[in-house]
Amino acid sequence: MQSDDLVSSLKTDLSKSCGTVRVLVGVTGSVAALKLPVLVSELLQLSGVDVRVITTEHAKHFYNPSDVSVKIYTDKDEWELWTDRSDPVLHIELRRWADLLIIAPLDANTLGKIASGICDNLLTCVVRAWDTSRPLLFCPAMNTAMWLHPITAQQVSRLKEFGYVEIPCISKKLVCGDEGKGAMAEVSTIISAVRQYLPKSDESSQKT
Repeated sequence: MQSDDLVSSLKTDLSKSCGTVRVLVGVTGSVAALKLPVLVSELLQLSGVDVRVITTEHAKHFYNPSDVSVKIYTDKDEWELWTDRSDPVLHIELRRWADLLIIAPLDANTLGKIASGICDNLLTCVVRAWDTSRPLLFCPAMNTAMWLHPITAQQVSRLKEFGYVEIPCISKKLVCGDEGKGAMAEVSTIISAVRQYLPKSDESSQKT
């Protein structure tokens, strides 16, 4: 697809948004990314909510894009979209579009990047450009041994200092076989957290 076509596609996708609350979902390279289709589906059941997804390359390993019913933006889109000075910058366009950003799951690698201000892919560029007056929710997910490493608590604390909201991980038997804390919060918990940021009239409403 030529650059002009990509720009047109982006403008069409973001302009056709019909929701009153625009939710951007960031998904990173944790096995919990396999829950992305369910998370997106549940978010779309909330009244007035529209959803787009940003994926890291490693996250793609864990879900089937055909199971996700909204547009998924990738690092490739970021670079293919911009070929001329007048072209839109994707991470800025998505930052402008979204009312709320939720990163679910947030793996250890991306946690470290965000805490350090590194922005070397589409998702971390959106985070670095994020309007901190808007909510950013993050859902850590990693192996128990990684979660217990001292640097993890420091990095989570750093994100909270930025004003970001943690949806804490939980204890369970992990896919690797270990049992302990580090699993991403349940989808129902994430949905409940998002509801807190919806207009009051929509908090308990759902699409029928």
